[in-house]
Amino acid sequence: MRYKVTIRKKTARGLTKLPKGVQKLLFLLIADLQESGPIQKSWPNFSPLDKDRFHCHLTYRHVACWTWRKDEIEIEVHYVGSREKAPY
Repeated sequence: MRYKVTIRKKTARGLTKLPKGVQKLLFLLIADLQESGPIQKSWPNFSPLDKDRFHCHLTYRHVACWTWRKDEIEIEVHYVGSREKAPY
């Protein structure tokens, strides 16, 4: 099964402010999310935040957070940025 991954508009607008290396890692994460779904144990510090929210580290300072509801094929990336400002 292939998952559909979307990025919130507000999150997408902020991507250009991130370092190029972090942007590349985000796109690799998105490819992994599309292929194997929301559970990404191979990514650093992956963990569920609650029953339908997840996060992982892209670098030491940058994280990505996403939402997925069970039995759906859509995953929404709702935050990419510094871990200090992450919504968890």
